[in-house]
Amino acid sequence: MTLDISQTTVDQVGIEERAASLAKRSIKKETKINGIKLAMSMIDLTTLEGKDSAGKVEAMCQKAIHPLDPSTELRVNGHVPSVAAVCVYPNMVAVAKKALAGTHVKVASVATGFPSGLTPLPIKIEETKRVVDMGADEVDMVIDRGAFLSGEFKKVANEIAKVKEACGLAHLKVILETGELETYDNVRKASWLAMQAGADFIKTSTGKAAVSATPGVTLVMLEAIRDFWYKTGKRIGMKPAGGIRTSKQAMHYLVLVKETLGDAWLSPDWFRFGASTLTNDLLMQLVKESTGRYQSLDYFTVD
Repeated sequence: MTLDISQTTVDQVGIEERAASLAKRSIKKETKINGIKLAMSMIDLTTLEGKDSAGKVEAMCQKAIHPLDPSTELRVNGHVPSVAAVCVYPNMVAVAKKALAGTHVKVASVATGFPSGLTPLPIKIEETKRVVDMGADEVDMVIDRGAFLSGEFKKVANEIAKVKEACGLAHLKVILETGELETYDNVRKASWLAMQAGADFIKTSTGKAAVSATPGVTLVMLEAIRDFWYKTGKRIGMKPAGGIRTSKQAMHYLVLVKETLGDAWLSPDWFRFGASTLTNDLLMQLVKESTGRYQSLDYFTVD
């Protein structure tokens, strides 16, 4: 594999000013309702806790299929879509696969020593193969940030390529853990490296670090995807994860995507939100926009 991550430096001031300016777009009511539903269809509903149980995952899968109960759904404008995927630890893949059988909701599993990425490559490959054999449609791997920051770019790229091979037909989402990469230049380089090595999606964060997704980091990654597409003709997906909790934030991210990559990327095939707390706020805002009244969060399940 020929690796070329030589990139122009990122203009930090320009990125942050543009990201902030795109947060100010006015979104009218009908467009907002459509945007909320679109954001719902892009969510990877996630539980990655040490206390996860089969019952919790089964309940989450039911919410993934039917985010709103039937009586409430009748009060909003049209059908509320299922989420894109349910993301779980490897031990819960079989549980999620069974619960989601016959639906379009995908099963995603973290792997490769999540969240640190500090396990030997043979173990990363074995874990990837195992979750795919259990039924995972998507694998979320995390890069070795220590190796990347030490300049061991070929090692990081080789691990991604080997994990991609182990995925078979499953899609690979490569987590950069951008909060630990220190600079926008590093985020840009890591994005380019991951795409060259075979990532189907690039993802900001594990949700376990102190800093997760931010609009600035997301814009840097979206611009890298755009430039990679111009250079290679290959389309790569994007997943900001962690820290996205409100409908207003979700609309901001959708504007970032539209203004950087265009309508073609406004699809769960190419853009995802790694966020579970976001789901209930989207539902609450959808009911409010449709009925004129807020529905208490008590009416929505706690994930």
